[in-house]
Amino acid sequence: MPDQLAQFADDAYEAIRALNHRVSGALPAPVIYELLGDLKSAGGYGLAQALHQMSDALVASLDVYEVTEASDLDPRIQATLASARIEEAVNLSTQVGRLLDDAQSAIAAQGYSSSDI
Repeated sequence: MPDQLAQFADDAYEAIRALNHRVSGALPAPVIYELLGDLKSAGGYGLAQALHQMSDALVASLDVYEVTEASDLDPRIQATLASARIEEAVNLSTQVGRLLDDAQSAIAAQGYSSSDI
């Protein structure tokens, strides 16, 4: 299962990378609206949920596995610190979701015509 989870994260990275390489020039509001909707769901609210679940899983792993630390640091303290940072990212991802929602609302009524039709 960890390999499958890593593949999902890699697929998400590749999808964003593909968008970065292909989104350029002029794109009309209805296209941007659709992109924002998907990114809001996946990259905003969906990412927040995934991060929250990872934070919980990290903390739970301390009771399931014999966790070791390569340094002299306490694994529980390090996991707690990581979990706190992840939860900060959860809050920011949720904010991203709300901002993308607002951006979508701002262009929801726009349409376009093209001479290429």
